[in-house]
Amino acid sequence: MAEDAGADYCGVVVEVPFPERSVSIDAAAEIARQISIPTVIPVFNRSTDWVRRAVELIRPSAVQLMGHESPDELHQLKHQLSCDVWKSLFLPPGTGDKPDVEGIHVEMDAYTRAGADALLFDTVAVSRGKVRFGGTGKTSDWDVAAKLIAASTIPAFLSGGIRAENARQAIETVHPYGIDLCSGVESVKGSRDARKLESLMDVVGKSRRQ
Repeated sequence: MAEDAGADYCGVVVEVPFPERSVSIDAAAEIARQISIPTVIPVFNRSTDWVRRAVELIRPSAVQLMGHESPDELHQLKHQLSCDVWKSLFLPPGTGDKPDVEGIHVEMDAYTRAGADALLFDTVAVSRGKVRFGGTGKTSDWDVAAKLIAASTIPAFLSGGIRAENARQAIETVHPYGIDLCSGVESVKGSRDARKLESLMDVVGKSRRQ
């Protein structure tokens, strides 16, 4: 569905404990075999050996580290894997809680120097009693995200609460390398909605042409 709609990447969440969309390594490998656009596999707090095995079986274009992986761990993976390595960084939801911008800049620099190929700025929030790193359906402070992304020396994506109704605002406010989303094109959690996806891609297409 994502490929037919014109998406540049297809994200397949692999054995992450909190999202409803997570699939096994074998299922992710089967999905990746069936599509021609680049596959990105978000993973969370896995050992370098586990990530290396997952990459060998799935053969993605990139692995997205969503957890508390250190710059040293990213550096190790960068020299062990045949694909790109992306790193997610997290902002609080809304405009109320102010993030530690200085601390995030330090993280950005550390992961960039460690060899990250891209950064993703997502939202972390408590949902149903669990802390969810991404997949929250909530936006962060896009003015803060815009300043962080503008300071990045490598491609930086924006994620968190993006849908057809606010995608243009996200793109025009933040100017990210790309946008990353999931819940914004679902009918219910874990089930994609073709019409929502088509609406989103229509907005993205118009933004590209401007």
